[in-house]
Amino acid sequence: MSINLNKGQQISLSKSDGTALTSVRMGLGWKAAPRKGFLAKLMGGGDIDLDASAVLIAGGQPTDVVFFQHLVSDDGSVRHTGDNLTGGAGAGGDDESILVDLARVPAHVDQIVFTVNSFTGQTFAEVQNAFCRLVDETTGAELARYTLTGGGSHTAQIMAKVHRTGGGWQMKAIGEPATGRTFQDLLPAIAPHL
Repeated sequence: MSINLNKGQQISLSKSDGTALTSVRMGLGWKAAPRKGFLAKLMGGGDIDLDASAVLIAGGQPTDVVFFQHLVSDDGSVRHTGDNLTGGAGAGGDDESILVDLARVPAHVDQIVFTVNSFTGQTFAEVQNAFCRLVDETTGAELARYTLTGGGSHTAQIMAKVHRTGGGWQMKAIGEPATGRTFQDLLPAIAPHL
């Protein structure tokens, strides 16, 4: 059963039988909001290029990043499935995914922060049906879903993070609006959430 997360809410990343998850997928989906008025009829719906990124953190410092130009972390534990330049039909499918093999994440990496940014610079007022979700990659079961709040003049969002706690991992929905076209632009906005 999937949990709809609220901003700041945390969930433990363990299976219902108490065993730890070994592989998760953070999925991102979106659709361009329909344009209104005379120009919309002339120009069509328009495409929005949102990009999902995963920043690997060790001791409060970024050590690696997975995004559309670096699809696999240096250690191979985190993998981006590829860049989607337009978004989907808003039907709930993942337009971009980042796979995390939790068992292979190096011991010094204590957090992985997931971000989304509008590479083409459109604001979230121009996006609808945007979400991120966490899926147990072994079973395909959706564990949690976080609806990215629409509207606003921001071009990015610090979506969520997974972090080590004791012997396991937890996910925290962050949902913090930010401004930037790339993950590098978002590093100052990520820092308060580490």
